[in-house]
Amino acid sequence: MGYIIGAALGLGICIAATLIGFDRDRAFYPVLTILIASYYDLFAILGGSVQALGLETVVMIAFIGAAVAGFKINLWIVVAALAAHVLFDFGHARLIFNAGVPAWWPMFCLAYDLLAAAYLAVLLWASRISAKPARRSADYRLS
Repeated sequence: MGYIIGAALGLGICIAATLIGFDRDRAFYPVLTILIASYYDLFAILGGSVQALGLETVVMIAFIGAAVAGFKINLWIVVAALAAHVLFDFGHARLIFNAGVPAWWPMFCLAYDLLAAAYLAVLLWASRISAKPARRSADYRLS
């Protein structure tokens, strides 16, 4: 059930973001990636484990770095980060013991991440969103 609900919400939120216009801003999917990466930290806090929180924070920082790099350089990096989070969800229980993670969460998050990564890839491939940031006149300033 976690897979079905995660996939439905992942696709539904991405479609809604397009219809509403949220994803016209290149920041939408990088911010979504940061938000997704933060949930395991929340679960570590709920589970009361400082060790899990430390490990989850290291992973979260890596995903934040990828989200920022994707925003600044190329949104395909964000697609890769979301796809990497799918792999992280798949192997999470083998990598980090986090008692605060609900049993259904990894399946839900895996499906959500997969749909979000695929949806963003389709938007980039179809050129509905620019993969690279637009050059601004400030980029041409002489130092």
